Amino acid sequence: MLIRLYPNWELEPPTVPARFRQNLRLQSYDTPEPHDGICGGGAEIALANRASARLLQLLNTNPFTVETFGIDGTGERTLATIRIAGRDVGDFLIEEGLARRWPDGEEFWC
Repeated sequence: MLIRLYPNWELEPPTVPARFRQNLRLQSYDTPEPHDGICGGGAEIALANRASARLLQLLNTNPFTVETFGIDGTGERTLATIRIAGRDVGDFLIEEGLARRWPDGEEFWC
C-alpha cells in the first residue's frame, strides 16, 4: 500500500518516494511488508499498514530533515535518514512496536 504524503509523495516505509520522485530507502530500520503471501500473513499486512499510517502522521505533524548517504544495492533508491527533532524517525516506529532495527533486529512479525 502506498500513501500520498504531499503532492508527488507516496509512502511505504522503509522506502519513501519523495519530492521529485526520488526514492529514499530509510536506513536503520525495517517494517513488515504489506503484500499477500508473506511470512506473517494478514497480521503482517495489518502491522505494515499501521507502520505506514504512523510514519505518515509523524511526517505530517512534525518538521523533519532528510540526510542522504548514497545509493542502495538495487541502484534505484537513495539511502537516507529522516530526523524529527534530531531523532531518527525509525526510532519512533521501533519504540512503538511497528518496526525492527535493521539489519540486526529480529523480524518479529513472521
